[in-house]
Amino acid sequence: MATVKEGDFNAIKEEVKKVLKQPGYDDGSAGPVFVRLAWHASGNYSLVEHNGGSNGAGMRFPPESVDPANAGLHHAISFLLPIQAANSWISHADLWTLAGVAAIEAMGGPTVPWQPGRTDYDSGEAASEHRGELADRLPDGAKGADHIRDVFGRMGFSDQEIVALSGAHSLGRCHPDRSGFDGPWVVNPTRFSNQYFKLLLTRKWTPRKWDGPFQYETIVAGTRLMMLPTDMALIEDPKFRPWVEKYAADQGLFFKDFALAFGKLIELGVERDDTGFAKLVNKAAREGKPLDKTAMPNGGGCPFAGTGAKGREAKL
Repeated sequence: MATVKEGDFNAIKEEVKKVLKQPGYDDGSAGPVFVRLAWHASGNYSLVEHNGGSNGAGMRFPPESVDPANAGLHHAISFLLPIQAANSWISHADLWTLAGVAAIEAMGGPTVPWQPGRTDYDSGEAASEHRGELADRLPDGAKGADHIRDVFGRMGFSDQEIVALSGAHSLGRCHPDRSGFDGPWVVNPTRFSNQYFKLLLTRKWTPRKWDGPFQYETIVAGTRLMMLPTDMALIEDPKFRPWVEKYAADQGLFFKDFALAFGKLIELGVERDDTGFAKLVNKAAREGKPLDKTAMPNGGGCPFAGTGAKGREAKL
């Protein structure tokens, strides 16, 4: 991999795009697992305990590295190691989240707001001391609407944002040797779109008869697709369903809301000087509001603009 100028995060994004094609892995792309890496590195944040999140890249150490919820993410980390080796100036925490953002764009999705400045823990002891107990903070696909609200509510996400983030299931697939579940959600799992929402509403989903955990299935264009109980909860719950319908009808709206929600997710728990985007994300999380419905504290300016030394405050 190429060594790029320190602070050139756009160049790092281009390096990430170079490793997206992985013919021997899943559907030939590392894109979906990069998105999952960014998500799982960030999605264990808690507003109650004020720990977790992407800062520190704690997944490099136990217990996060051996958490069953993170099974398979070593593939994503391995794909990124050559970039990290060639550019030691970028933290693992920044690289993991930026890889997720780059992958979403490369697969036809929206531009997610991203800001550098995450640091890495230098040891497992440091990670454990700062992060505490993070087990059971990620969503369990076998559960329902109350579980989803509990998990995402701990991070300060609204119903709207929960549904928007669930649209990431337009990417990738489940693996029996990881989550226990099996199969993709959509026919083309390497293209970011609103097909996930359309399929939820338009297909007949029936329980799959197999020896694995309970999941739903349907056949589209000769491909067996699946949905988890947490997916079906989105159309069964009266507050979630209207957002599924809106995103199924309007891909542009979905892209806008997803970009803001995912940008908020990967920012949670990041320790900076709490200005600009960081300050807005923290306020949105505390209030449980989407970013675009949250007023900047103290009359601050645009949260998606800014510059600084070596790009620390640059927004991508």
